Amino acid sequence: MATDKTTTLTPVTIPVSQRIRERLVASKTRFHANDNIAAYIEPGELEALLDEVSSKLQGVLESLVIDTEHDHNTQDTGRRVAKMFVNEVFGGRYVPMPPVTEFPNAAHLNELMIVGPITVRSACSHHLCPVIGKVWIGVMPNEHSALIGLSKYARIAQWIMSRPQIQEEAVVQLADLLQEKMQPDGLAVVMEADHFCMQWRGVKDMDAKMINSVMHGSFLKDPSLRREFLSLIKR
Repeated sequence: MATDKTTTLTPVTIPVSQRIRERLVASKTRFHANDNIAAYIEPGELEALLDEVSSKLQGVLESLVIDTEHDHNTQDTGRRVAKMFVNEVFGGRYVPMPPVTEFPNAAHLNELMIVGPITVRSACSHHLCPVIGKVWIGVMPNEHSALIGLSKYARIAQWIMSRPQIQEEAVVQLADLLQEKMQPDGLAVVMEADHFCMQWRGVKDMDAKMINSVMHGSFLKDPSLRREFLSLIKR
């Protein structure tokens, strides 16, 4: 006599990180550590991603043989670190660029403008250690340039830096974005930062800093303008 057997299938839940990754791959979009992927994250997925990262960080703590069940100091550490990564330290990957109001250059300003020092915080792509420093931005507008509010320089800089970065690429990203938004005759970005991957680990050199710059347009072609900018920034 045949026996009727009913098989109950357990639905397969695809991790949210996998869903986002599949969209990126399907669109042939790069998703390196310092890329912004906000356009590929659907409503509600960022909170789900935070939950997934929290779970995996809890696994890291367990692999480090930390008794998070009885150690009151680390009971919620996985969740805290996940929130720090997703919402703060790497937040520039997961949210769109902050809105930037642009103004026409009605007064036809064509003199050097300098903004800074802007304090920026990031994390190195190699060890996820803090990178903390300052940025100076020089702009030579022309009559057709779009001007942006002073606070927007800081907001854009922080959006770019709030990702796993290496400093050399971060300043290029910032300079290219400002050049695209403003279309000035010249643009200069200088960054000076402490790298905790050198101070906290490795050689443990507490004094070494990294300074680099990107020059576009007239800052690149005109040595006197470049000297004026570099002499005026206070490091």
